[in-house]
Amino acid sequence: MVKLEPIDTQERLYVRVAKRIADLVLSGDVSPGDKLPSERDLAAMLKVSRPSIREAMVALEVSGLIEVRTGSGIYVADQKLQQPAVVADEGIGPFEILEMRLLIEPEVCALAAERISDDQLQQLRNIYDEMHRTAGTPEIEAYDSQFHQLIAEAAQNTPIARTISWLWALRVQSGLSRGFHRLIIEEGVYPMLDEHEAIFKSLQNRDPEAAKKAMLKHIEASTASAAQHFSN
Repeated sequence: MVKLEPIDTQERLYVRVAKRIADLVLSGDVSPGDKLPSERDLAAMLKVSRPSIREAMVALEVSGLIEVRTGSGIYVADQKLQQPAVVADEGIGPFEILEMRLLIEPEVCALAAERISDDQLQQLRNIYDEMHRTAGTPEIEAYDSQFHQLIAEAAQNTPIARTISWLWALRVQSGLSRGFHRLIIEEGVYPMLDEHEAIFKSLQNRDPEAAKKAMLKHIEASTASAAQHFSN
């Protein structure tokens, strides 16, 4: 049974976790093709959160050091480990971005419900229609971004709009996040239309509480869907 000690240094957390797991391979404790402990077990061993484990797994997978077999588990890849690729800080992770979005976007959506104009509602309807047209294809990603950023603009607060725009830009700018989204898109994980429709209807009704709940439910579901990539 693999044993790991808690993390206690000051590097970026996901980098520390990735290095510790890489050390298992370098030391010969695990070999190419071996299955790693589950996300839950790794979090308990290292005394870090499960989202932190996910970010480390993203870094290791994007680097080609592990192989995630959805529904089966996480395995050491059948290739020679390259240590520099593991210890490098690959940028902000996808679950970090989702966590911040969860804190911000529901409140932004509630504010937008109070302030959105008729013209913006029509624009949002048009974007949703494009999402419906492109459902199940990578093309939907661009319309998903437009949908969320238009809601932020509808809140009529420039710092809010720029913050949301920055968060969505990070999905592309961060190598870690970009690599992970490429992986889950290949698995067929796309934005859910019914969740976006619920958000739109709450804005159309100018109902702040319903808008907040709809956005909260959507981002929680998106996080859970992304996390399924690592489920055993």
